[in-house]
Amino acid sequence: MKITVLDGYGMNPGDLSWEELEKLGEVTVYDRTAKEDVIERAADSEVLLTNKTVLDRKVIEQLPKLRYIGVLATGYNVVDTEAAKEKGIVVTNIPAYSTASVAQMVFSLLFAITNNVEHYTADNRSGRWSRSADFCYWDAPLIELAGKTFGIVGLGNIGQSVARIALAFGMKVLALTSKRVEVLPDGVAKASSLDELLEKSDVVSLHCPLTESTRHMISAESLAKMKPTAILINTGRGPLVDEAALANALNKGELKGAGLDVLSSEPPPIDNPLLYARNCYITPHLGWATVEARQRLMEIAVENVARFIEGKPVNVVN
Repeated sequence: MKITVLDGYGMNPGDLSWEELEKLGEVTVYDRTAKEDVIERAADSEVLLTNKTVLDRKVIEQLPKLRYIGVLATGYNVVDTEAAKEKGIVVTNIPAYSTASVAQMVFSLLFAITNNVEHYTADNRSGRWSRSADFCYWDAPLIELAGKTFGIVGLGNIGQSVARIALAFGMKVLALTSKRVEVLPDGVAKASSLDELLEKSDVVSLHCPLTESTRHMISAESLAKMKPTAILINTGRGPLVDEAALANALNKGELKGAGLDVLSSEPPPIDNPLLYARNCYITPHLGWATVEARQRLMEIAVENVARFIEGKPVNVVN
């Protein structure tokens, strides 16, 4: 069986092994594949693995040998699943492999704002502490999380993991979720609306899917409902946030800070206003990318292919 990985570098820049996948067939791995090269590289493949390389209807219809598409991520919007289904092509994804890592990133971004580690590290490399008249110094308020309200939009696997961590820090947790109150984790209260969550929360963290109804759910109007001392965290999907509106609120001091691991366009254009906004901490969509999470991703991806070959596909999304 001919297996082609179109963009393996994102998941495996060289610190993992493709050995287990190679046991399943003839494997070709490309670090990246440009749009114009997809058809040529995938032409003889029965199995295609993709992370961010787009497989739309036009591409799928030109690959008559293709029987399986494995998305090397949880989100699978890069594949036209309906076109694949029409051609009898199975499409799978990788669910819940990075829950712990993304939850950890949420708090890494939060601590960057509440504790200013980056700021003080840079100062002290230039000798500021060495020149201090006192044993310690600080020039910005330090924020204690205990007792504050952590608002979570979306209470799936990652949202629940974030909730447990927030509770461990002594925070109150308020969640906007479709789950019934009686099935919520202990200590988690249910918000009646997004407005309630925004108005009451000291930290707002986004963990909901991107749909037409959630696109730009964080807008100028919703930002105005948040406390000026509040912090916004987004490790979900970039388009959940109106980036111009968020940059404007940060620059005007209408929000304490924002921590973002995702943007609406990745990589971002150099003129994205959030790259230059006050108190905006941005990481390059790496919350999922710990060695441990990527190893789980590899293992699940291989298992998905193996189960498909056995005729018992799992994690099917179409």
